[in-house]
Amino acid sequence: MSNGDHPEPQATANSGAVAVVGLELRGDEPAPKKQIYSWALWDWATQPFHSVILTFIFTALYLTSDAFLPADLASLADKDPAKVAGIAELTSGLGLGGTIAGFAILLLAPVLGQRADAAGRQKLWLGIGTGALILCMLGLWFVTPTPSLFWLGVALISAGVVFSEIASVNSNAMLISIANSKTVGRISGLGWGFGYLGGIVALVLVIVFYMADWFGLSADGGLPFRIIAVGCAVWAIAFSIPIFLNVPEPSLGRADRKVGFFASYALLVKDVIGLYRNPSTRTTFWFLVASAVFRDGLGAVFTFGAVIASTVFGFKFIELVIFGVAANLIAGVSTILAGRLDDRWGPKRLILISLACMCVAGIAVFALVDTGRIAYWIGGLILCAFVGPAQSAGRSFLARVTPAGREGEVFGLYATTGRAASWIAQGAWTVLILLTGNTKFGILGIVAVLLAGLLLLLPVKETRRSVHLSR
Repeated sequence: MSNGDHPEPQATANSGAVAVVGLELRGDEPAPKKQIYSWALWDWATQPFHSVILTFIFTALYLTSDAFLPADLASLADKDPAKVAGIAELTSGLGLGGTIAGFAILLLAPVLGQRADAAGRQKLWLGIGTGALILCMLGLWFVTPTPSLFWLGVALISAGVVFSEIASVNSNAMLISIANSKTVGRISGLGWGFGYLGGIVALVLVIVFYMADWFGLSADGGLPFRIIAVGCAVWAIAFSIPIFLNVPEPSLGRADRKVGFFASYALLVKDVIGLYRNPSTRTTFWFLVASAVFRDGLGAVFTFGAVIASTVFGFKFIELVIFGVAANLIAGVSTILAGRLDDRWGPKRLILISLACMCVAGIAVFALVDTGRIAYWIGGLILCAFVGPAQSAGRSFLARVTPAGREGEVFGLYATTGRAASWIAQGAWTVLILLTGNTKFGILGIVAVLLAGLLLLLPVKETRRSVHLSR
């Protein structure tokens, strides 16, 4: 297959035959390295939103800090019960925003992916999602440290999560245009690894910014944090360009799938019912269900990891950023290395091992809260070592069973049943904190979701062969 060429699938959705898996279209021909690295750079481009804004810096050290508490609470000692409760209200508010974002992804991701497939326009929707994410990051410039603007920050970050997921649906779909069944694990791992390594570079730049005393800038009005958000937006613009220039669309589109926007929902319901009813596709259905749960837990680890570090273990700015660098380094290296184990062992085994180790580490972190920060340094880094491999193997698992011409739709369902189900972990986090008035109990909610995902995945049969996603 020549670069950019996409033969038509050998079996249509309604033929009753086994559809050609998208990975099979390339055969054994390797993709040009320029295409592979251009695709991986998109993860590098957007990772600062997750690492710097969503996890380690903007939310943990700024949006959920006493800067957004009323003055009478902010002036209290850090251990004062009233201030602890006030911070807990901020962290639960962040969780509420994530829950709403999850429902938005539930409604939009699969339908937009389906429509991108029908038109053969994955790049267009990748551009729309990436562009909207960049605008959300730029909008954080206006979130000054005032209690009344806390919800503006939550809204922009939650919207960024939605647009990031819409974009990633199409980035994931484009994996099929550059990988085959023998290389999908390592290429998927390369993308996740590039993302984590990009997060390291971004966090190191934040450290330099901090150590240089913000280069003389005033810290009033949260200016350094707002500049960091704008910097993440500029980063995303610069490094997202190669994927649009060098990576081909995964398919040429399917005219038979072109329907109106609202009719797309009826088609989606029909697709999901077909997945369950057809014995040859039921495995794919149950994998989507299991991955909905375990990837929800994986997302929560990074969404709330730094919040836990700062509010429960008392990490200050520089320590938290250094922890973020170490976490991304370990996650990036482990993910790239695990990609080869994925191709050798199969993705299911890799996911199960990763989830089991994360459950043990999470329980240990909760049990050892009173021992101090060393417990979080050890347990947190162990968690990070297994997050990336599980994420990458989940994407690889689905790519192995995705029929040609339905990449965006299937990965849209993946987004819907995964990050879209983020209300589970986000909700468990929020409820446990509200019931106890202490952020540390949110750890148990995350562990429970990871364990549930592991148990749901156990009976799912792994296959390396294509399956027909019938109606």
